[in-house]
Amino acid sequence: MTVVADDDHEQQVKPPEKKKPQTEDEKRRKKIVPGSLMKAVVRPGGGESKPAEGNQVIYHCTVRTLDGVTVESTRSEFGGKGTPIRHVVGKSKVILGLLEGIPTMLKGEVAVFKMKPEMHYGEKDCPVAVPDNFPKDSELHFEIELIEFSKVKVITDDLGVLKKVIEEGQSWETPREPYEVKAWISAKSGDGKVILPRTQDEPYFFTFGKSEVPKGLELGISTMPRGEKAVIYVKSQYYTESTLMPVVEGVDEVHFEVELVHFIQVRDVLGDGRLIKRRIRDGRGEFPMACPLQDSLLRVHYKGFLLNEEKTVFYDTQIDNNGQPLEFSSGEGLVPQGFEMSVRLMLPGEVSLVTCPPDYAYDKFERPANVPEGAYVQWEIELLDFNTPKDWTGFSFREIMDDVEKIKGTGNRLFKEGKFELAKAKYDKVLREFNHVHPQDDEEGKEFANTRNLLHLNVAACLLKLGEHKKSIEACNKVLDANPVHVKAHYRRGMAYMASGNFEEARADFIKMMSVDKSSEASAKAALLKLKKEEQEVERKVRKQFKGLFDKRPGEIAEVGTNDGGDDEATGEKLEKDDLDSLDDHEERTHQTTAPPPRQGILSQLRKLFASVGLNRCTIL
Repeated sequence: MTVVADDDHEQQVKPPEKKKPQTEDEKRRKKIVPGSLMKAVVRPGGGESKPAEGNQVIYHCTVRTLDGVTVESTRSEFGGKGTPIRHVVGKSKVILGLLEGIPTMLKGEVAVFKMKPEMHYGEKDCPVAVPDNFPKDSELHFEIELIEFSKVKVITDDLGVLKKVIEEGQSWETPREPYEVKAWISAKSGDGKVILPRTQDEPYFFTFGKSEVPKGLELGISTMPRGEKAVIYVKSQYYTESTLMPVVEGVDEVHFEVELVHFIQVRDVLGDGRLIKRRIRDGRGEFPMACPLQDSLLRVHYKGFLLNEEKTVFYDTQIDNNGQPLEFSSGEGLVPQGFEMSVRLMLPGEVSLVTCPPDYAYDKFERPANVPEGAYVQWEIELLDFNTPKDWTGFSFREIMDDVEKIKGTGNRLFKEGKFELAKAKYDKVLREFNHVHPQDDEEGKEFANTRNLLHLNVAACLLKLGEHKKSIEACNKVLDANPVHVKAHYRRGMAYMASGNFEEARADFIKMMSVDKSSEASAKAALLKLKKEEQEVERKVRKQFKGLFDKRPGEIAEVGTNDGGDDEATGEKLEKDDLDSLDDHEERTHQTTAPPPRQGILSQLRKLFASVGLNRCTIL
């Protein structure tokens, strides 16, 4: 450690700085010994800058013996293909002499590097392969002409696709599958021969993900914003066949010059190709920061079509709503789900064409009279503007709690309509914001705690309906951790335990209810009765499934009965009363469907069967 003195002459101990681990190239450079690499400048270069880490360098290379015999060359006059070498400083695998030598060169410079074997292919564990007949044990001259160097973006880890920006673009959004793209494109081989001339009439139009351009070119364009001009270097493994151009034999790499004119955002909203949003007019702002991703008050004009031959219009706000836009709050289930999901991805002023399947359109929503059941529809939507709700900054406690009641009321309505995900989102939103609310006295603290507990129980009720029993139990535990004798929390957790098949835990919660509050005895007894029926049903199914298992003589194998559910009653599917006190301040009861308990594992079922027939102990031989 290094000891230093401060201004007050007190000693402080300064910990040693951690050293970064050495890269492989740094380790290789340490092997260089004086005299193993010599440089002679044949032609000076221009400028002052030299290649740096991450730069792409393009150069010609001719290798000769010390008596002038050419061993290999990239130049056509010396038997090469005429294609210069490209590599990325610090990324590409190159011989040690060039790793050390090229960063010393200027653009346009020609230099000869005299290398001992350990500086080229004779290096121990050299990362670059060489033909068997190459004189790797000889001292050689490498004549290098540095044509150019520049910053590049590495698109693929194997350096098969690189991009050099010629002119910066606008914005930062870039295209991806299944966007539609317009771009000027031309292509040359590595030695400068034109493979694809730039079209004169109009840009090339293609759809991402449909193999309409070579794979490497598509990967490069996927990093380009509108208006960007770039050269995309594509090696042969990424130069795939496409409708743009055929594969040219004998070409190791292609240099594409691209100007990205425009692209149309096309989004597969569900990821299965059924709900497609296609932007037909750009909006204002940056995607997605300027989109109404959060719950907002939205104003839209829209026109709805049936996807029949006539493209029948079934609604138009400009006509059927007296020219007034539709105004609705998102997150409240007030419009079809596919409509809202798409609008949340729009910018103000944007116009999009949305194709929607029936289950996200009107099959689960109030259907217009002229829309048949099971109909695919298309909406042309214009998002005029939107307002996001104000946060609680500057609100008094009473104003906050009044706002909470409104949000909670919306959540309760959504729950009763069976929109459990949306209801849960409302409760979760308030619980998140509650992290920043600080009651000022005991009365406010009590109201705050009670409201938070009810919200957690509402979340638990939603999770139970969604079949997420474990998460429902966790939500109840948040209440019971704060108040171990909360009757409603015990009831809700007991219902979640029962739905998950954990009958003993459920029974303990229902019994705890009665010990805590005698007035809950009726609800607890009803729950225990239901629990007993569920246990009996599980036992009946187990007995049926393993009927005859113990009727065989020793040595015989009994067939275990399979249960396809055909002869069983649809347990748990009937409507029954359930306590929803936590969803309202009143003692409200609603009819709900309780999901049946999951089928238990064979070991668990056997234990229950053995217990029911008195075989509490079993020895496995």
